[in-house]
Amino acid sequence: MMSSSFNVFRVGISFVVVCIFYKSAVDSLPELSPQKYFSTLQSGKASLAYFCQADSPSTSIFLEELNKAVKPLQDYGISVAKVNCVKEEASRYCGKEKDLMKAYLFRGNILLREFPTDTLFDVNAIIAHVLFALLFNEVKYVTTLEGLQNIENALKGKANIAFAYVRAIGTPEHRAVMESAFVYGTTYQFVLTTETALLGSIGTEDVEYAHLYFFHCKPVLDLTQQCRRTLMEQPLTTLNIYQFIKSMEAPLLTEVAEDPQQVSTVHLQLGLPLVFIVSQQATYEADRRTAEWVAWRLLGKAGVLLLLRDSLEVDIPQQANVVFKREEGMPVEYLVLHDIDLVISHVENNMYTEEIREDEDDDIEGPDMDTLGIEDDEVAETVYRDKKRQLPLELTVELTEETFNGTVTASDSIVLFYAGWQAVSMAFLQSYIDLAIKLKGTSTMLLARVNCADWSDVCTKQNVTEFPAVKMYKEGENPVSYAGMLGTEDLLKFIQLNRISCPVNITSVQEAEEYLHGELYKDLISHSRVSVLGLFSPTMTTAKENFTEAGKYLKGYVITGIYSEEDVSILSNKYTATLPTLLLARHKEDKVESIPLANTHAQDIIQIITNSLLETFPEITVENLPTYLRLQKPLLTLFSDGNINPQYKKAILTLIKEKHLDSLTPCWLNLKNTPVGRRILQAYFDALPPLPVLVVVNLHSGGQVFAFPSDQAVTEQNLLLWLEKLEAGLESPITILPAQEWKPPLPAYNFLRMMDAAAFQHSSRKGPECMEDTGVQENDQEQHEDKPAIRKEPTETLRIKHWNRSLSVTSSCPFLRPSEAFCLPPKWL
Repeated sequence: MMSSSFNVFRVGISFVVVCIFYKSAVDSLPELSPQKYFSTLQSGKASLAYFCQADSPSTSIFLEELNKAVKPLQDYGISVAKVNCVKEEASRYCGKEKDLMKAYLFRGNILLREFPTDTLFDVNAIIAHVLFALLFNEVKYVTTLEGLQNIENALKGKANIAFAYVRAIGTPEHRAVMESAFVYGTTYQFVLTTETALLGSIGTEDVEYAHLYFFHCKPVLDLTQQCRRTLMEQPLTTLNIYQFIKSMEAPLLTEVAEDPQQVSTVHLQLGLPLVFIVSQQATYEADRRTAEWVAWRLLGKAGVLLLLRDSLEVDIPQQANVVFKREEGMPVEYLVLHDIDLVISHVENNMYTEEIREDEDDDIEGPDMDTLGIEDDEVAETVYRDKKRQLPLELTVELTEETFNGTVTASDSIVLFYAGWQAVSMAFLQSYIDLAIKLKGTSTMLLARVNCADWSDVCTKQNVTEFPAVKMYKEGENPVSYAGMLGTEDLLKFIQLNRISCPVNITSVQEAEEYLHGELYKDLISHSRVSVLGLFSPTMTTAKENFTEAGKYLKGYVITGIYSEEDVSILSNKYTATLPTLLLARHKEDKVESIPLANTHAQDIIQIITNSLLETFPEITVENLPTYLRLQKPLLTLFSDGNINPQYKKAILTLIKEKHLDSLTPCWLNLKNTPVGRRILQAYFDALPPLPVLVVVNLHSGGQVFAFPSDQAVTEQNLLLWLEKLEAGLESPITILPAQEWKPPLPAYNFLRMMDAAAFQHSSRKGPECMEDTGVQENDQEQHEDKPAIRKEPTETLRIKHWNRSLSVTSSCPFLRPSEAFCLPPKWL
């Protein structure tokens, strides 16, 4: 890590690109002949060469990006040039055309590495790749948890680690990490990964964004002890990483005995606030322990100081035990906070407010404000930010009016219908390509796409009336419209679960047992938490028809099976069930429960199965919120800053098991995963309360919000007594939420009206027969027509389903930003 090679090439690195000669706006790049270029190479200095023969407009984009990289690379002592091949001077790098698609990295006369030029796709990629190649000792790349642990163990007691996850090499975040490593590489060991599994193994499940951890390994002398880790919560930019590392270098805790108004530390210079824990001689030891604990919690977010009241020459309010200083020149705040979580919340709440203000400023200064403001700001912003991202569109087949029918009839296909001018479509196109990457080489399903802006007739014939839309085409079956969340994982689940029939016909007791225990479809269990098996005697014709209709409806969303052989009583006796019955196999809990189905219609069976998919105590997310709101019950919500206390969870689960919470929907909300929860709590309490906090919110009637007493522990007994008081009307609400209409930003985004119209159309159509994937049926039509299965759902269910879908891509409530969390109806706020 601390090799001298870093210092050698840092003194002067020559970064030279020998490129195809093309007259473009790159005059700032010095041009050299091959002879001149090689004569300038010096020992210990690096250069990147790209040789070329003649004029070629195809390199203009590369040269433009290279030109942008000149100044940043010069700041690191790296020079940039281009070299033109001439007939008079022969060079083995002036080779065939295919050789001209690579860049060659040298140090002195030694070739270090070859880069395909398509990896140097923009200025960020150029800088990131060059520094990554040169800092091979300072930045270790790991792919496994074992590799990371080996580095961590080797550095315990010696040096600290900066561990970074980026989604891909060559991204702006990768560049930021490499630039930071250039500055701090001799002080800290940088470790880099692009493996999502590795990130998840250290406790972070959010792989959509880059992350950086600081491993405090230097103080660790016990090899069996894990290095303490601090997560950088700001986006990965060079400036943010610099500020974060500088804050890691600052003292964890400083004792002061002067006026807080006059105190200044490096934290204020970095834009971080100061928190003073007020102490006195009688409680000094306890106060210092508290201050150290607060300092670890706020590391990277604020500076923490122990203020000795007995030594102060200035007076501070007698009751104040915390002093907060936001920035230089601003008056300090004297606070009375008797809980560590209150101190943390106060700091984070102030930081959060500023982050939101900065985000709003960014929106104002950004381009295409008309689009951002009127359509869907987060989606349009994402599309604009990623407009230069080169998607591997070749992984999907682009269909036209001439090729559509022949393609979807020749093979099982998933087709995305989108509009190239629409932000939502373009945002989902990125997720669709991510799906193609996941399925590459593992699926026989053809992924195709139709740009309805170019081929409107195709989309009209396929009954596509809104964008984006996804349909599945299988030989011998009518097309099936996908109505789930517009995200990669949900669409992947839909495709995988559509591989089997609906419902699966089980032929023996042994096969039924294998089905219930997840052995029959092992590869699909990860996509379906519950497997459903309907048990019927051979004579129960109507009951079997109802169950089969329900299974058809739920195809692609849950695994269903049916067993109606003569020996069905073996299974019904084993699981203590009366025929007809449903067996619900919950694979995660490894248990099977039965639900009687006597005189139950298909619609009721669908509702039973849908409810069985719900968790008993879920974390509220964008995917599941509409589902739980559909239950029309008050929400009993535990707001937590991170994972919930196991004791609290146990108390609530016990009350659920004992049926005390049947009239409520118990759930919890993680503010770290869902930052907008802070604003929700502020709307409830006016100021952010200490966490965790438990509330009951009656969204569906009255809008009352009740808060569990903060001075009581969340135990089964205390919670039950409080709920009994609520039921008896002995508790007063802390606030009453106003009733407001939740309208779409534009009529074109009125998804609920669209779903109502779709429901009316569906009710008059006959559903398709569900077939095995291997079945073949003659199709004499010239082109497929979309004839969806009959879906006799209540209107409210259809509304919720489409609401669930729209939340993933559109901001139906303009006062919230999906990038912060998800869209909530006004009554939640």
